[in-house]
Amino acid sequence: MKLELRSPIDERAGISVPDEVSNLSMPFNGTVGSKEGDEYQVKNNIIDLLGKEPDFTSIAQSTNHWKITAAIYEDIWRKRSLSLLSGEEFPIEKEHELLIDWTAPKEEGWYLDLGCSTALYGRALKAAQKKANIVALDFSYQMLEEARLKAEADETDMTFIRADGRELPFFSKTFDGVVMGGTLNELTEELKVLYEAKRVLKEDGVFFMMHLIKSDAWYGRLLQESVAIGGINFWSVDESNELFNQAGFKVEEQLVKGIVCFTKLRPA
Repeated sequence: MKLELRSPIDERAGISVPDEVSNLSMPFNGTVGSKEGDEYQVKNNIIDLLGKEPDFTSIAQSTNHWKITAAIYEDIWRKRSLSLLSGEEFPIEKEHELLIDWTAPKEEGWYLDLGCSTALYGRALKAAQKKANIVALDFSYQMLEEARLKAEADETDMTFIRADGRELPFFSKTFDGVVMGGTLNELTEELKVLYEAKRVLKEDGVFFMMHLIKSDAWYGRLLQESVAIGGINFWSVDESNELFNQAGFKVEEQLVKGIVCFTKLRPA
């Protein structure tokens, strides 16, 4: 199956994506567009469906558009974060094992790394299943640039798209799996993004989610309340599961480590 995007201006119009866009060993620059006449820039293999900087609704969202944030996110923070947040040794390799086990990527399957940041999950899926097709989407061009550099260094081909998670540029039931690592806490319209994830996921697809939950300790709650001012949201396990249920998902498996919650979701 060839990837076809849904036009941002006409949900019935398709945008064919050239195979060369996902071949990161060869820089691809140009445009893609639909028969309706809308065109979108492709720069260094990144398809930009937004064009301009989005309107930021929180400090957390705006910092994702800083080049320094993209540069240090994975190597300085992400590889150590779960051990710090879970209160036990939790190396990133262990997180990847859970991701692969629950997602079970298959040959020729299509997988979306939603709110991908540096495409940590997308690259892990591709490493586990070389014949899987990976699409990494974020609204931060700076994050996508860093993700592209890391993917090229890993010799991992995938498709990068800059778009809004509240209006995913895909037709319904496109993906065998959707993965999201930590992005849920930074969303301002999380239910809308979850609805979109449900729409683009196949009926037998899987949604792998990692997010942070409310702390049980008073000092943890105090810290979470302070960062909430910047736009970081936290829910209890029950509250987040209710969010998933509202969006049309059912919880199939769940693992909680400290304030870190991993969830395997299926369409209800």
